[in-house]
Amino acid sequence: MRIGQGYDVHAFGVGDGLILGGVNIPFDRAFVAHSDGDVLVHALIDALLGGLGLGDIGHHFPDTDERYRGTDSLDLLSAVAEMMSAQGYSLGNADLTIVAQAPKMAPYLEAMKLKISIVLDCDSGQINIKATTTERLGFTGREEGIACYAAVLLMPLDA
Repeated sequence: MRIGQGYDVHAFGVGDGLILGGVNIPFDRAFVAHSDGDVLVHALIDALLGGLGLGDIGHHFPDTDERYRGTDSLDLLSAVAEMMSAQGYSLGNADLTIVAQAPKMAPYLEAMKLKISIVLDCDSGQINIKATTTERLGFTGREEGIACYAAVLLMPLDA
């Protein structure tokens, strides 16, 4: 077994919605990002790559590469899922935390779990997503952006 952890953050900018966990969330702002800015999927990608010992998201999908401008982060996750399989691992489970004062996440968590589980070819029960606020403290509390944490357990395919 291998364990990985990831963290990512994106600031808010002008826009009319967010993509988190592959789900469109209506909001009066959008993420400032090179890709679609899906901070939850980016944290998950970093956790998976970390568990595999393959560096981080910036190494594989640099924001200096125009191929990734505006890209769907679920496509990046799919590429990492292929790396995971090629290395001889599958997802045991993922525990993901969204840190955001706004918008409210509860109505979207199940849809996020489903989208991620489809890409990772696992049962949605292997994905846990929770959301919390910082009680108005820090950049997330001031509604300047969103942070996400991810922890994963990787299992050998032959186990």
